[in-house]
Amino acid sequence: MPHVDIKCFPRDLNDEQKSALAADITDVIIRHLQSKDSSVSVALNEIEPEAWQGVWDAEIAPQMARLIKKPGYSM
Repeated sequence: MPHVDIKCFPRDLNDEQKSALAADITDVIIRHLQSKDSSVSVALNEIEPEAWQGVWDAEIAPQMARLIKKPGYSM
């Protein structure tokens, strides 16, 4: 039951673009984790730039050793 939670700065994506993003991510999850389409869920959470420090502090920095793709920046 893979769940992908994307956090990013606000983007002006319409529903079609959001659906395309979810479909592309789902395809990658299916290919690499042998999941079923019906098992994958994708969330898109837009975070204002001034609130990103909270994401870093709560979710990125504490899990740095577990990240399979680390960011190229630090805070």
